[in-house]
Amino acid sequence: MSDKILRSIAFVTTVVGLLDSIYLSYIKLTHTEAFCAGIGECDIVNTSPYSEIAGIPMALLGASAYVALVILLIVEGRRGFWKNNSLLIFFGMTLIGLLYSAYLTYIEVAVINAICPFCVLSAVAMLVLFVVSILRLRRQLA
Repeated sequence: MSDKILRSIAFVTTVVGLLDSIYLSYIKLTHTEAFCAGIGECDIVNTSPYSEIAGIPMALLGASAYVALVILLIVEGRRGFWKNNSLLIFFGMTLIGLLYSAYLTYIEVAVINAICPFCVLSAVAMLVLFVVSILRLRRQLA
């Protein structure tokens, strides 16, 4: 798979993750009921103590991470620091995001006993981004 295709997959997946996180942030901040269409317990997850860190919604932190990932994808073709380091930074951010998503998924299943499909979508998006970052790094190092 070419780097152009992998980069496109990363960009689309990042935008999907960003839109998902923006929606979750909106329902958290406005105390609006989530539209889960009967396939999950979004409101239970989104109102749990695990949905915030120091009063900041996890979804808002996720949206910030997705914005940073979009910016990295945009600036990676520039010269100097960004050209040399953006793929490695992208890898590091997706690794951290994937590990934290795995932790939050564990909390959903084992502690809260409720699943939020939108949270699962974000975790899957981060998994895809992590895999794409590994494939792109391998291509760069080859």
